[in-house]
Amino acid sequence: MARWPLLWAQRWKAATWLSLSSRGGSASTAGPDMDDVLRRTVAAVLPYEMREKPALQEAPSREFVQFYRGLGAAERPLFLTKLAADYGTDHGLVSELCGRVREVQSRDLGTLLQAEDRLRYSLIPRYKFLISHICRLEGGVKFIVDLRADILQFLQNKTADSPQLREMNGILKTLLSDWFSIGFLNLERITWQSSCDLLQKISEYEAVHPIRNWADIKRRVGTYRRCYVFTHNAMPREPLIVLHVALTDNISNNIQAIVRKDPSLETTEDVNKITTAIFYSISSSQRGLQGVELGTYLIKQVVKELQVEFPHMSQFSSLSPIPDFTKWLRGTLSFKIKEGKLNQIFTELEYKEIQDIIEGPVLEKLQHLLCNNEWVKSDKLVQILETPLMRLCAWYLYGEKHRGGALDPVANFHLQNGAVIWRINWLADTSPRGLSSSFGIMANYRYFLEDANRNSAQYLRTRQIEASKQILSLVAQCQTISKL
Repeated sequence: MARWPLLWAQRWKAATWLSLSSRGGSASTAGPDMDDVLRRTVAAVLPYEMREKPALQEAPSREFVQFYRGLGAAERPLFLTKLAADYGTDHGLVSELCGRVREVQSRDLGTLLQAEDRLRYSLIPRYKFLISHICRLEGGVKFIVDLRADILQFLQNKTADSPQLREMNGILKTLLSDWFSIGFLNLERITWQSSCDLLQKISEYEAVHPIRNWADIKRRVGTYRRCYVFTHNAMPREPLIVLHVALTDNISNNIQAIVRKDPSLETTEDVNKITTAIFYSISSSQRGLQGVELGTYLIKQVVKELQVEFPHMSQFSSLSPIPDFTKWLRGTLSFKIKEGKLNQIFTELEYKEIQDIIEGPVLEKLQHLLCNNEWVKSDKLVQILETPLMRLCAWYLYGEKHRGGALDPVANFHLQNGAVIWRINWLADTSPRGLSSSFGIMANYRYFLEDANRNSAQYLRTRQIEASKQILSLVAQCQTISKL
């Protein structure tokens, strides 16, 4: 056993020497400044025996943060790629310790467990210690969140992409999931009396139904409305995720009635008019927290808050966009046109009615009208398209899959939470965005609280989707009529 502390001590001395060595080394592709900063700021891994007594690294951590913030957009991908590649896991040491674990398999349990613990420690990438120091700085957690947002952007647009950078992204996601678990989050209700900067951020972060002006935001936090956010003590005055709720007496089927309604003259709410909560917008405000579960917890916490405020409230539902339905249908039409299978989307009667309105190649012209939203200018076409588009939309939400789950990301989110696909609504969002994304169709995902946990577990385990009779009927029609 004596040789293992010695091995760690030797490696630690070598790593320390490298971190303190001169700056005059040969320039790498990342440039000498980047190399020098990384040598100074990424501390050597402590020997296993000293792992619980890490030295404070405030000055180097501040230097790293300052240097990164000063980099240009083209330099940041290079810098992070180098950090991930050159300051990750010591693969040689991991291999040696794997051999040590094999050697002690037949020894006593204590020896085996210690060998496994050494192995676990060796698997920690060197840059992870830097991250742990940065998060202790004032504003450090926000910096790490923004750093991951950059990595996600680089991976998405292929500015930088390597196995080590993808690994770093995964490690950051795991860390942030721990730091932003429900026990560390604060639920806050936003009102017109909230600070101006907070109201301004709520307006800027709204990603579903853009807020036009101060009167608009005042309406969305006023009577018969609620706005809730999660915050974190390490990121004060920074909303992490925002949920807008309308308080009504029925399950809404039109978003304009919610977001464009004239301000109520009532300064107080009539509790008797409030039986239903409509979750009409949920927006994540920190891209670096992508994949960190916040939305599910927020909805559950808000339901509890509303039940306390309105004990008689009996209905909880979303009024949700269907962001990629138009894209999916255009692709389906293009495929059918290419294959020459024009009669596998519409019934013969629907096709004939469309043909009577559109001159020339029916599907090609229809596809063009659907692309530029010109179809809504024809009352006859609007009436004819309602049945087939509703039928196809139901199939898209229920039948189109991605990794076994719902293809539509909003549907997948609510189904994971235990909701039911309850209703789809024709021309529920006639804004340019609503028409472009889903031909104006919106969905109600309804939360039956007594069934939500069971539905969630069932969907996560078997991918079985719970849906209402309306949805199932439309799906059955689509399976009979359309060959998708």
